[in-house]
Amino acid sequence: MSERADMAEPRPDDLAADDKTVEQPESRHDEDDRLRPDFVSAVLDAVEEDDRDRARDLVSPLHPADIADLLELTPSDRRGDVAAALGDLVGAEVLSELNDYVRDDLLDALEPQQVADFAAELDTDDAVAIIEDMEAADQQAVLDALDPEDRAAIESALSYPEESAGRLMQRDLVAVPEHMTVGQVIDYLRDNRDLTTDFWEIFVVDEAHKPIGTCQLSWILTCPRSIAIADVMKREQTLIPVDMDQEEVALRFQKYALISAAVVDASGRLVGMITVDDVVHIISEEAGEDILRLSGAGEGDINQPILETVRTRLSWLVVNLGTAVLAASVVGLFQSTISKYVVLAVLMPIVSGMGGNAGTQTMAVAVRALATNQLTSSNTIRQIVREFRIASANGTALGILIGIAVGLIYGNHDLGIVIALAMLTNNLVAGLAGILVPVTLDRFNIDPAVSSAVFVTAMTDVMGFFSFLGLATIWGL
Repeated sequence: MSERADMAEPRPDDLAADDKTVEQPESRHDEDDRLRPDFVSAVLDAVEEDDRDRARDLVSPLHPADIADLLELTPSDRRGDVAAALGDLVGAEVLSELNDYVRDDLLDALEPQQVADFAAELDTDDAVAIIEDMEAADQQAVLDALDPEDRAAIESALSYPEESAGRLMQRDLVAVPEHMTVGQVIDYLRDNRDLTTDFWEIFVVDEAHKPIGTCQLSWILTCPRSIAIADVMKREQTLIPVDMDQEEVALRFQKYALISAAVVDASGRLVGMITVDDVVHIISEEAGEDILRLSGAGEGDINQPILETVRTRLSWLVVNLGTAVLAASVVGLFQSTISKYVVLAVLMPIVSGMGGNAGTQTMAVAVRALATNQLTSSNTIRQIVREFRIASANGTALGILIGIAVGLIYGNHDLGIVIALAMLTNNLVAGLAGILVPVTLDRFNIDPAVSSAVFVTAMTDVMGFFSFLGLATIWGL
């Protein structure tokens, strides 16, 4: 083995830097493929010193996604200066990779014609992502500045619901009639300069422009020219309705291992296609969105304005405050019992806290299962029984452990029995609430990721206090 075998492979952009006369940081990226702080500082220093040539030399070897990362890492009050210094390096591809809030800040500083020029360079789905969140007047100004063909495509996409397949799809695709031969298809692809250059499969359509099959490029390239395309194509295909939610689109791509898929309108006509690169982004976005909603953190974006973040989080904290008051009122019902045996006040948070943890575990599994279509009406009862059995086992184990410990520490076996029974009871409530609450919300078409945590926490807190203090009162402690 070579003595240099244990050294990391140099990145292409780092090799490109060798030809630069500008002094470069040793590497632009760390071991996790993130831009190094010293590199970001070097760019910001060059911009601050008004040395645009040096800033451009530092940034020019970067991929558009890395330039987007650089802008996101730049303090908000300096992004405009950095973007101006980099000039055309901040192009359409960089804008499409930017965080929504950062992109909005940059777009606010651009003229409508500049935004239109960027949008014209992008696929329809990326252009829509840039324009859709603009103010109505600004959006119309950008659309007016576009070429008629680009404007029509973007206006058509904007007519579909947000987060739908219609917003996500690309309109640049290759579709051929079924009567063509393989040779004719190849000649058609070579002779038509207006066709898209980025595609993996060809859609075969009938006279009404309805997709009847697909054909991978590899099949076309390896078949004799005389064979009919209808004999080569695959008739079974996954069609995406234009109004389908993007999360469902992602699930279909994941389930059927799709690279691309045809999008059809209400009449079944081919209107676009969705590719896996768009879906990967959606999967990541939806997964993060569900996690943040469970915590009540809103969008959870570090670039979100502070006032918006405060407003989102505070609303859920106020709701949680209400559930805390409800739990406190339950404790108030047993003041006389607590006053007689003060140690109850010391132990009751253990019961409610463990119930809350158990409920959160079950709820997280249930919300994920609902989001990925693993939990459906066909297996709901089975999963409820499963979670009840899990809660029974966990509650029994925890009850025995805490019961023995409390009995030994306080020298009161009755107290140990009471807290053991309360622990089992609250774990059963937590297990059932953790799955029943998300399922119920889902049945009423309410996103379970948004509201489940509040209900589950309230139920485990109330039942934790009620079961422990109620049993203590019945037991005569």
